[in-house]
Amino acid sequence: MTKRVVVALLTPVTWSPPGTELSGWRAALAEDVVDLLARLAQAEPAIAATADDLKLARDIAWPGMPIYEVPTATVLPVLRAAEKDGFDQAAVLAADAADVPGMILGKLLRPLSSKPVAVAPTGQESGLLALATRLPVPEWLTDTDLDTATPMTVRRTAPQPSLVESTAEWRRLRGPYDLATLDPALEGWENTRALLGG
Repeated sequence: MTKRVVVALLTPVTWSPPGTELSGWRAALAEDVVDLLARLAQAEPAIAATADDLKLARDIAWPGMPIYEVPTATVLPVLRAAEKDGFDQAAVLAADAADVPGMILGKLLRPLSSKPVAVAPTGQESGLLALATRLPVPEWLTDTDLDTATPMTVRRTAPQPSLVESTAEWRRLRGPYDLATLDPALEGWENTRALLGG
């Protein structure tokens, strides 16, 4: 049986809604992502954080949830940590996509049965929602910043562009436009919803 992990990566958050304190906003977003991962049936959950963010990681982790300390908030150190833990597949998810549905993550993992790498775009000019790969990490995969990478930049170092599958997109909450697209009818994202006043 394939052993999978989906890791919420605590990436920098530089924007919060007016009147909302940035650290509280960031914590609410990350906690909602972690709560979703803890309920996933198809993969184990984990959190990755730099040394500066370990306290936040511990505050939002479920009991027994692994926390990987990484030197940079980028993809490759997280994948290496998952590889050392004996996983066959790993996905790294930005921890600012509070309302991402579980089915988006399922669609991200599905191509790994035939492709070594899959990416979920944000639907914006730059940034990825998540990146998933078979383990061990392909030698050609270079380190990736989820804030600035695109499917094209990940494909650039692949021997063949077709080795990187682009899956269903979902936006991250990085600015006013993203906030306006939140759907109150979607389940989940309780902490973010509470911070926004319901």
